[in-house]
Amino acid sequence: MNQRVDMPAPVAIKLPTTAAPLPLPDAERARLGERIKRLLKERDAVLVAHYYVDEDLQRLAEETGGCVADSLEMARFGNAHPARTLVVAGVRFMGETAKILNPEKRVLMPTLQAECSLDLGCPAHLFIPFCDAHPDRQVVVYSNTSAEVKARADWVVTSSIAVKLIEHLKARGEKILWAPDRHLGNYIQRITGADMLLWNATCVVHDEFKGQALAALKRQHPDAAVIAHPESPAAVLELADVIGSTSQLIQAAKNLPQQKLIVATDRGIFYKMKQAAPGKILMAAPTAGEGATCESCAHCPWMAMNALDNLAQVLETGANEVHVDEAVRVKALRATQRMLDFAASIRQKNHGD
Repeated sequence: MNQRVDMPAPVAIKLPTTAAPLPLPDAERARLGERIKRLLKERDAVLVAHYYVDEDLQRLAEETGGCVADSLEMARFGNAHPARTLVVAGVRFMGETAKILNPEKRVLMPTLQAECSLDLGCPAHLFIPFCDAHPDRQVVVYSNTSAEVKARADWVVTSSIAVKLIEHLKARGEKILWAPDRHLGNYIQRITGADMLLWNATCVVHDEFKGQALAALKRQHPDAAVIAHPESPAAVLELADVIGSTSQLIQAAKNLPQQKLIVATDRGIFYKMKQAAPGKILMAAPTAGEGATCESCAHCPWMAMNALDNLAQVLETGANEVHVDEAVRVKALRATQRMLDFAASIRQKNHGD
């Protein structure tokens, strides 16, 4: 039986007070899109966008030879691409990860105010002493963390490879200190049976999905499949037909026979999901119901800060450059590179190489 240790108290998170950009007229969107395409060429820049940002940015990344992906593939793509400037449309830790892997490149973001509740919920000044108090544990941190937190970690991991990594460490007899998402940590612990001490933070989007409301929606649509990100609460995951990372959920949407899908992750993913599964009906999992606050309403308020106008502005001015202290970067690179190497080993095994 695994040792259970009390979680630390959660850190209070303040949601952004800046309103998301208002929708632009079609003519203005087209004008900005052409301007951005020109500036990307002139600046020897490539656009790397997360699945959760506005679909206009995702479309631009596709049309200009950039990348639309989850955080693991964003890191791999930026590391391999020859462009001298990486423009990261997402949240701050993604820009930091790009800089950790590419110190010689300039990394820009449409806004440096785009945070992540998991990153904010695991501040380094609290996390580092917590790790120091448990020296017998391998420190495994989710990619949704600051460079300073990554620098204290033994491993960085994304949701797409988290279960496999923890299985690998358990097989070595390791005990784990996991941060920051407790829902994902609980899910991995249930799957692997590993001895895991969990940090106590949640994603502001996924934490709001409600099990009772989802069960009611399933009763209304008994022919629908539920696909869920493992950052969701256990009551939601218990109802899911597929649990996986963003890229895994897109693949599931394509492969599942059901024509209706209830999706428990940020609705920004619908753009790529519709491409993968044209004709299927996509429904956002409910954030309404008992205990609901609809602080996010299935869309990250920080991801929503990325827009065409601030993207064009940073390409024009070179503002919003991401900087990481070199001593911190070198330490964070060790655990981040371990993630990439482990992911590469999984791909080789899957291809029989």
